[in-house]
Amino acid sequence: METTNKYFFKDMSVMFGRSMRHVFRSMDTIITVSITPIAMMLLFVYVFGGAIETGTENYVNYLLPGIMLMAIGSGIAYVAYRLFTDKQRGIFERFHSMPIARSTVLWGHVLTSIISNGISVVVIILVALLMGFRSSAGILAWLSVFGILGVFTLALTWIAVIAGLAAKTPDGAGAFSYPIIFLPFISSAFVPTNTMPSAVRIFAENQPVTPIVEAIRNLLSNQPVGNDIWIALAWCIAIIIVAYIFAMRIYKRI
Repeated sequence: METTNKYFFKDMSVMFGRSMRHVFRSMDTIITVSITPIAMMLLFVYVFGGAIETGTENYVNYLLPGIMLMAIGSGIAYVAYRLFTDKQRGIFERFHSMPIARSTVLWGHVLTSIISNGISVVVIILVALLMGFRSSAGILAWLSVFGILGVFTLALTWIAVIAGLAAKTPDGAGAFSYPIIFLPFISSAFVPTNTMPSAVRIFAENQPVTPIVEAIRNLLSNQPVGNDIWIALAWCIAIIIVAYIFAMRIYKRI
């Protein structure tokens, strides 16, 4: 008999297709994920932007990286909710009774998160362009930006998997995302960290969002990224490894 592992990618494509159909049947998910960050971008650019000194001519250029991270932080809550729903409805038990690789059920949700959040990010970039955002970055720099955003999304998605599998209520499944959404506020996403009080600045400069924001901002402005890109990737990869291990341990008990 053929082993299940041989059909891992085929099984994963089926699960991915199933999860993507759920997203496309309720496009309001992507719209909802995009609306709040866009509203924040409009508020900060047109209301607060004139009073914030960042050393850049166009505040939307400075702000955009943080807004994209906020959108991703908001979008992963839906991953946790969909996983919680599958668990509550007994979907996992049905899939586990079939000759498929168990982990593909989770990977279907994870890949869907990367694609759906990518769509939200593109929508936000288009709105930013209408607001005056301009970038001198080349193709390689843009690919690097999307690469960092993809790894960041993957890291947060595995945290969402833990929340979705461990939650007892639908509200509990998505509640974990609130601190993540607001983490950019205590970083260099909206203002330079050197304008913050000492205690806040120490936290802001040593949490994962700041190096990610700085790396993306420098790539988009065609400036040297320095060590920020490596620190950003190190944070994301560490989170992926730890979150994946915990997620799989919880999943095996279901």
